[in-house]
Amino acid sequence: MNLKIFSILGLTHKREGEIKKFIIIFYVVGLVGLLIPFTFKLFKMITPIALIVNFLILTAYHKGSFHKKTLLAFLGIYVVGFFVEVLGVQTALIFGNYSYGNTLGFKLLETPIIIGLNWLFLCYATTSIFENFEMNIVLKVIGASLLMLLYDIVLEQVAPILDFWYWANNKIPLQNFVAWFFVALVFNSVIKLLKISTKNSMAKIIFISQFLFFLGLYFFFVII
Repeated sequence: MNLKIFSILGLTHKREGEIKKFIIIFYVVGLVGLLIPFTFKLFKMITPIALIVNFLILTAYHKGSFHKKTLLAFLGIYVVGFFVEVLGVQTALIFGNYSYGNTLGFKLLETPIIIGLNWLFLCYATTSIFENFEMNIVLKVIGASLLMLLYDIVLEQVAPILDFWYWANNKIPLQNFVAWFFVALVFNSVIKLLKISTKNSMAKIIFISQFLFFLGLYFFFVII
């Protein structure tokens, strides 16, 4: 049913290979666009589109059905993820003292509304990746959460450059990474405990492409 809904976009099983190529090209073009000074501002402001594109593709290739339980779980992660960030920004008690820039779009309570979607995307994608490993549920949850932590470690290095968010005194506190892992652990545990299907043929390629995208930015903007 998911593929019927998105068939108008060409997102079908018969075109999986083409869609995977599109994802890779999409991120390569985005990386190059951000590395060119003339196009940097344009590509920076359209980066939230990447998250929306990811969401559409993952939705189309979701192997399970969108039962009420699944929809409520996903909505819950989005809402709780958003308000965790709101509390983080307003109190500095969760992740530390930080504030959001303008790149991520419209804000509510000084927090981009799209940030909840990012939590959902990362939880879904990392959980989906570990579906392919032969290990018990506890190890899968921990593994997915550690993968999210690794992603955040890289992302944090380029977030200010992209005007995503800024840390007080330009220092990322250890507290951020501890809290990030804990929140990821809770969300991924909910997905597993509720037995939400995250089987998706596109999750791995999207996550890796996005991770390498930020890693590339880190290499060119910070290391070089």
